[in-house]
Amino acid sequence: MNIDLPTLWFGVVALTFTIYFFLEGFDFGVGLLQPFLARREAERRAMIGTVGPFWAANEVWIILAAGVIFAAFPVWYGALMTSLYPLFALILLALIGRGVAFEYRAEIDHRRWRLFWDVTSFICNALPAFLWGVIMTNMVRGLPIGAGARFQGTPLDAFDLFSLLGGLATLSLFVLHGATFLLLRLETGSELYTRARAAALSFGAAATVLVLLFVYVGFVREELFNSFGYAEWIFPVAAALNLGLIWLALTLKRDALAFIATGLTIVASTATIFLSLLPNVLPSTLGDAYTLTVQNSASEPYTLRLLTWVGVIFLPLIIGYQAWNYYVFRQRVTESGGKPSGSVLPDTEA
Repeated sequence: MNIDLPTLWFGVVALTFTIYFFLEGFDFGVGLLQPFLARREAERRAMIGTVGPFWAANEVWIILAAGVIFAAFPVWYGALMTSLYPLFALILLALIGRGVAFEYRAEIDHRRWRLFWDVTSFICNALPAFLWGVIMTNMVRGLPIGAGARFQGTPLDAFDLFSLLGGLATLSLFVLHGATFLLLRLETGSELYTRARAAALSFGAAATVLVLLFVYVGFVREELFNSFGYAEWIFPVAAALNLGLIWLALTLKRDALAFIATGLTIVASTATIFLSLLPNVLPSTLGDAYTLTVQNSASEPYTLRLLTWVGVIFLPLIIGYQAWNYYVFRQRVTESGGKPSGSVLPDTEA
């Protein structure tokens, strides 16, 4: 395969989405688990404290992904956004609502006030976790794109049993990723830590069933992996083996290995989606003549060269800043403090 500038930037798009799903996956998971694991206010604050220093920086990657598609593949950006704009609008509103819930929850020391923002946070974590699966399923399967890259369907076309299964698979996988993240961040020996381990085992089983069912349907019925040629079976098999590794690591109480394994599942799943797309970026269900490819949807060579220089300068800075952030807030969160030292979360206790 020749790596020209359009192909290089398609790889950058895949990389940004992969990092985003890896990092935001455990943010979504912790938010979804909070109502089920935390029974006291100190425990709720401890769970928020596990993601408090990271969630805002993690969202940078979806802004970066959208910006890269807009600049490097404007035709793809236009077709995708006009096709699925209600889903993207819901995700944007949910991300805003989640940030507001984090910031406003502790402003007033009243049970109903905190309960309102806890419910808001749960909904605003559930919506993106589910809708990203629906969007990715539609991206890899294709949309009714016609002449001039115009969408020829309705927003309801994005929903069927397969895309709903994709949404449930990503939601369950993010919950599992959040549970294994809690095992790394919570004080070991606490009741909350014990509940997080039990949740990881139970949601691990649910995620295994849903992910394998999604892979089976995609492999057998939708023929999504045919572009891999003779090795079309390798990703479904790798997904099954990795899910088995997660269960083994949780059983042996190897917390770091369990978190790495859930992260690998997300990374491999996202890589599979973008590898199966090549050389296209958005297949058309109306005919191959209307399919958007890496080449026919890319910007002019001058724009791509300029983007390459911008990427060479700023991508290492973003990665370096986030690595430093995770190093600074690497200590475990305790229920007595509810947050790591140096966190911006308020100190009000119930």
